[in-house]
Formats: sequence, C-alpha cells, structure tokens
Amino acid sequence: MSVKVNPNVELNHPLSPLSEVEIEKAVQIVKEQQQLSEHIRFMSVMLHEPKKSEVLHYKPGNTVDRQVFLVILDDKELKTFEAVVNLTSEKVDSYEHIPGVQPNVALEEFEQCEELVKSHPDFVAALQKRGIDNPELIMVDPWSAGNFGVQEHEGKRLLRAICWQKQSLEDNGYAYPLTGIVTYVDLNKMEVYKVEDHGVRPIPTTSGNYHPEVDESIEFRNDLKPLEIIQPEGPSFTIEGNLIKWQKWSFRYGFTPREGLVLYTINYHDKGKDRPVLYRAALSEMVVPYGEPTFSHNTQNAFDAGEYGMGQLANSLELGCDCLGEIQYFDGVVADVKGNARTIKNAICLHEEDYGIGWKHTDWRTGHVEVRRSRRLVISFFCTVGNYDYGFYWSFYQDGTIEAEVKLTGILSTGTCEDGIQTKYGSEISPGLNASHHQHFFNFRLDTMLDGENNSVVETETVSETLGEHNPNANGFYPVSRIFKTEKEALRNLDLKTQRTWKIINKNSLNRVNQPVGYKILPGENCFPFAHEEASVMKRAGFLKHHLHVTQFDENEKYATGMYPNQHAGGDGLPKYVENNRSIDDEDIVVWYTMGHHHIPRPEDWPVMPTAYINFQLKPVGFFDRNPAIDVPRPDKKCHTTSSCHTQ
Repeated sequence: MSVKVNPNVELNHPLSPLSEVEIEKAVQIVKEQQQLSEHIRFMSVMLHEPKKSEVLHYKPGNTVDRQVFLVILDDKELKTFEAVVNLTSEKVDSYEHIPGVQPNVALEEFEQCEELVKSHPDFVAALQKRGIDNPELIMVDPWSAGNFGVQEHEGKRLLRAICWQKQSLEDNGYAYPLTGIVTYVDLNKMEVYKVEDHGVRPIPTTSGNYHPEVDESIEFRNDLKPLEIIQPEGPSFTIEGNLIKWQKWSFRYGFTPREGLVLYTINYHDKGKDRPVLYRAALSEMVVPYGEPTFSHNTQNAFDAGEYGMGQLANSLELGCDCLGEIQYFDGVVADVKGNARTIKNAICLHEEDYGIGWKHTDWRTGHVEVRRSRRLVISFFCTVGNYDYGFYWSFYQDGTIEAEVKLTGILSTGTCEDGIQTKYGSEISPGLNASHHQHFFNFRLDTMLDGENNSVVETETVSETLGEHNPNANGFYPVSRIFKTEKEALRNLDLKTQRTWKIINKNSLNRVNQPVGYKILPGENCFPFAHEEASVMKRAGFLKHHLHVTQFDENEKYATGMYPNQHAGGDGLPKYVENNRSIDDEDIVVWYTMGHHHIPRPEDWPVMPTAYINFQLKPVGFFDRNPAIDVPRPDKKCHTTSSCHTQ
C-alpha cells in the first residue's frame, strides 16, 4: 500500500507503545533487582506514561525517562505487587506490595482452567450422570467469580466455570449447555476448588452451527456483486512513528493490555495552528450484568476490561474480512504471565471511509447545486471475550466531529430452559435453548483539553416558554444552562424530556461571537441498569448509576471501577473519586461518559449475532467560527455518467 511514512521522524516519543525489547528488558530488570522467585506471574506490563506536562512540552531530542508499569503476582505468598521500571537508568524506581487485591485474569489462566476442569474426577462424575463418558468435546468457559460476600472465597483467586458439550470438534458448543454443573478453580494453586452439581437437565438437540463446512443447510447467496473500495493514489493519512495525520486532524495511538487502543494528544489544525481537543481517550471499563436470578446465571457479571483486559484479548485482523480498502495495520505488544513479549499481529486497523453526504444545498431559484462527500478516518481494534466479540472504533470527521462506537457481535451465553419451561428472565432462541436478558455498559474516559488544559462542563436543558402575550401561539422554547462547579454536581443522567446535553468548554478561549469554545457529548443508544443498588454488580460498578461523571484530573484515576475490580467488594473507582468533591470549573478535568446496550435476546441473534451498534459523538459547538468542512473540495470526477456533482 502507499501510506506516506516519514523515515526521518523520531520514533521514541514518550507516548510510543512499548516494543517487545522494552517489555522483556523491563521484566529482566525487575526479576534481577528484586530477586523474584519462580512463583511469580506478570499480570500486566504496560507503558508508565510520563506526566502530562512532560509530554506537552516535549521536543524531539529531549530526554524523557522511559518507564514501564508492571503488576506482579506472587502465587506462593499470595501477594500482588506494583513495580515501575526505568528503562533509561535500567533501575527499579519503585516496588510496592498492594494488599487485599486480586489482579486481572491472564489469558494463559483461561486456557489452563479448561484443562483442569475437564480432568477433575468430580467433574467427570457429573458428566457421567448425564451419559457423557468422554470429556474431550466438553467446552468450558471460565467466568470471573465476582464478590458475593461468600466468606470461604475470601483471599482466594477464583474463576467460576460453566460448560457445554460439542457434538464434534468444529461444532458450536453453545447450542448444548450443560446447565447444572458449576466449577470453581483456584488460580493461585491452579487446581479445582469445588464442583457443584445442581441436577441434570435435558440438553437441547438442535444444532447451532453457523459456517457451511459444518452445516450443509447454509447456502450462500449467489446474487451479491463485488463491491470494490479503491484508492488509486493511496490513502490521505500519513504516519510518523505513532503519530497519525489526516486532513486537519493529528493524534497519537497507544495500546495497553487493559484498555486496548488508546488515543493521545488529539488536535485539529485551524487558524494556522494545532488546536488541542483531547489529551487522552480510551475505554475505561466495560460491565455486562445478567438479569437472570437462577443459580447458573446469577453470578454472571463480567467486568471485561478490568477483570480480563480488552487489549490482551485483541484479534489479529485480516484484510477483506475485518477491514476493507487501503489499510494500515499496527501490532499490539503485550506480555504473557512469564514476562515474555507477545505480539498480536495487526491488532489495530487504520483506514478511510466514505460517509455519504457531508453537506449539500440546492438553490431552487437558480438551480445551482453544491454538494460535498463526507469522509472519515477510522482507527479500531476487535477483541473476543469468551462467547462475545467487541469492536471498538474511533472515527474522525472533516467537520470536527469525533465518534466512539462499539460493535457487538459473537454468540450469546446460553443455558437450558428450567424443567423445560422458558424462564421470564431470558428468551428461548432455539428449541429448549435459553439466552438470559443482559446489558452491556461501556465507560469512556476523556481527558479533555479544549484549547488548553483548563476546561469546564456546561449542562443545558430546554424549557417551554410560559404562556402569555409574549408567547401568543404557545410554541416558544429556549435552552437554560449551568456550569458544574464540583464533582458531585456533575453526577448526571440523560433526560429525553428536557433534551439534556453536556458541553465541554474553555472559558479562556472565545470564538468570534464572544462565546467560550466548546464540544458537546451527542449520545446514541443508552439505558439504565435494572439491578438493585443492593446487587453485587452495582456495589462493584457504582459508576453505572450515572451516565456522566466529571472529575478533576488525577493521573492515578484511570479506571471507572478502580485499579483492581477483580473480586473486589465494591466502592472503588468513580464513586470513590468523586467523594473528594473537587473543583471542576476552569480546571484540568476528565469527563467520563457511560453508555449502555439493553439486550433482550431474540431468535435472530442465534446462532451468531448480527452486529449491534452503540456510539456517542463529541461534536463542536462554537469551537469553530463556521462549518469547518466548508473547504472540503468538490468531487473532481463524475458522480454519474451523465451529470456532475455541482452546477455553476
């Protein structure tokens, strides 16, 4: 492909993603200098980001210490440690025991869990009660155990495993749930802790395969003509290290094992200079509460980012399948539990997309037509968390809009219908096969920087004008706004009745009509959780109570559920941060937005779900003096064979 890459650019920017060499060097340094035993696991290895001031004042050639942050688990001592390793000085800058926490679950632990369960005699006995003699075709999905106040679980690092039975190696096992068997695995000891058998249930008999090599009843459509995406001169973006430039946008990308794709220093070139919009943007947490209270599903509350890590579960993307057109891929580099670097090939995809009409007007008096095509730059990654698949997409538009979108697909988590009767807490998606009602909540952390570090947030609601002579036809309405002063004031929810919106502003930067420049959050789909406040998931994910939080910037406050949500009893993260009730007016602030997808499963979601889309946008409101896409050039080729795209 013909992406323009500057070969002379400095590649070691302070926010450049860690390389394989850097990861393994950091691991070696901490092993040697802390004299670590063979009983340790590296649960997370990621860039220790420099202070914001260092990054913003960085110039090529400056010396900035390159540091790595590591979470280390000692299996023998049952202790968790945090380390910061300085690659520049080749020393351990800090090494600290963090009491009372459980780090995330590593990919290797998932894989080991399945083999442990399938070989345990109590599990084999439970299978034999169901007439299953060979565990080879058993499929085990480990779920985080959560925290439900069970005293005997205290201090143990647990996974809760449920299982299904495949009919062949290539079969979709989710069609045949073995509801009734629940197995707990102690990850520290790497042994089965307990097997529960809640009784034999009938197993559904209808196949759930979704590829034609296994299901001969699937016949491909034969009337689909080729759709080619061609950019004969190559894409319009350029890449310099981890710096991406496109149209008037520029930003840097990063990749962490927990968040996956991270975007830094997002700027828009306007009035002859780069105007900052965001310093850092990433998924902060993702929580999936299930709504079925029966024994087999009532503990299914996945904290996918904090408990598992979206980055470590990222897919290697393929041209023509995951991405179309002129594509630039970037690898994701993470560490395994032994501290060896693992490269996820093509983890991040960058490409341009046509996005229909950007703007258009027909002057009906003169017949003059002006129309512009909209184009957007998309950077994304996809990950698989057990049965579900999630795509995370950031799009940049020519009119100054930024969009965050999540694409949800994959396979539903399934169970049997209890005693052959469909539960009210789920949907029968195939004969005898139940899929529980559930929700998906995504929290995004937006470190805002509109024309500078000091920002504020304005809430605007629309009200109807009062009746009277000043409103003779009773049709008047107008917006009313207020600025949040403190963190607790900014605990807010969407309200369709008042068309409530939130706008980030900079009081110190005024536009040509003497108003503070701003960007507003434009919501897409959203919902509220239905779990009661007493529910474990609500205690552990208290941020779900509000769609909006605004906090004063603190470099240690990066995750909506706190640093260690795995098996945590709750109260950490955003609920804890806002207790400080710090000032957020004309301060360095962080905006946290939560969006939710409410999923009542349907037969059409089986055997594999059509993609569902959920998003929000950051849209300029007074940030520019006029439509910033006014200068997008006219199409220089025919829209059709007989007419042009504009008339004069």
